[in-house]
Amino acid sequence: MFRLPFRRAVVAAIAAPVLLAAPSLLLGQNFDTVQVTSTKVAGNVHMLVGSGGNIGLMAGDDAAFVVDDQFAPLTPKILAAIKAITPQPVRFVMNTHWHFDHTGGNENMGQAGALIFAHENVRKRMSTEQFIEALNRKQPASPRGALPVITFNDTVSFHLNGDSIVVFHVAPAHTDGDAMVMFTKANVVHTGDVFVSAGFPFVDRSSGGTINGIISATERLLTVTNADTKIIPGHGPLSDRARVKAYHDMLVVMRDRMKKEIAAKHTVDQVLASKITAEYDKDWPNGRERFLRILFQELSTK
Repeated sequence: MFRLPFRRAVVAAIAAPVLLAAPSLLLGQNFDTVQVTSTKVAGNVHMLVGSGGNIGLMAGDDAAFVVDDQFAPLTPKILAAIKAITPQPVRFVMNTHWHFDHTGGNENMGQAGALIFAHENVRKRMSTEQFIEALNRKQPASPRGALPVITFNDTVSFHLNGDSIVVFHVAPAHTDGDAMVMFTKANVVHTGDVFVSAGFPFVDRSSGGTINGIISATERLLTVTNADTKIIPGHGPLSDRARVKAYHDMLVVMRDRMKKEIAAKHTVDQVLASKITAEYDKDWPNGRERFLRILFQELSTK
């Protein structure tokens, strides 16, 4: 089984301003100081880390296939990191969902010759102004050149670089446009923000996300992977199926505990002051308060 020194890797992930759990850091960040680094995952698949969501890259004789593209100011650094791996141009960019830290480079990538793909709800949300309540952030409509030019409903497959890439939509989870990307031969899956390996999830209810959807999506992920599958999470260190299983099980426990807290007429502040997440805080150190507030809000809604 693929194993990682997770405690050390999680600490490193917290130190870097790459998680959506810290939007103020992202919005005020000097991108000049960001370094884009790459890690070979398996076969011809790599993971690139800079600022924003983790990037997946498949390199090969046909073309470079990219999953998510972070922020526009980072495009030159991202392309340079890709060029260091493959001389082939980026022909395809797949967005796992609409959020700005995963789609910010779309326009630049499109101008460089890439075709942008995503679930149809990604294009719908990017086409109009959005408001992310949990971040108190208005996101203006994206320029036309940043919008996905090809959209799909359920699944879409690519046959490229000697591998089959299967992209599948999951029911509303992190957002209503989430897609996972499976590199079949390499046995690698990029999950987008449905799975984050270093903390509690961000359920973007303003974008149609639900905690039960995240639980269901991780259950589906577990059915299409095995002990050798390597997982590129939306944020956090490179991961594996065992970590996804622990994440899923933690979410089920937390959902059920919150239901009991609500049934007991406890307020959200009482829940926050309790030790409801105590046994998980060390292994999942990011985003606790936001997760609990959103979970309380969702499960309190009739």
